[in-house]
Amino acid sequence: MHFLRNALDYLPRKHGDDCLQELRWLCDRRDLAEAKTDLGAWLAKWSGKYPRMTDWAEENIEQTLTFFRLPRQHHKHLKSTNMLERLDEEIRRGTYVVRIFPNAESCLRPVRVLAVETNETG
Repeated sequence: MHFLRNALDYLPRKHGDDCLQELRWLCDRRDLAEAKTDLGAWLAKWSGKYPRMTDWAEENIEQTLTFFRLPRQHHKHLKSTNMLERLDEEIRRGTYVVRIFPNAESCLRPVRVLAVETNETG
């Protein structure tokens, strides 16, 4: 999700909708090999028109495609950061009450509890 948002910085305003849409479709591929094949075609197609965008994408796409290493049933959850943002909010809420922790371990204890609870319910 953040990769696609950052990609907007490398496209001219009001242009490149097709280019960005095709880049978005790379995340819908079945596996990493298929995504890399389509990435090569995407780079060849758009490098002439948007060289700044394609150079940036080529340098940074590997980080984005690492989600293909995880089981396919998790892919739909990784396209959004809502679950992570919700966990961050719960951690913030839980640690705000205490405000000052005597040491790092005492801070990690409630954070671990929230992470385990989220893992068990998710």
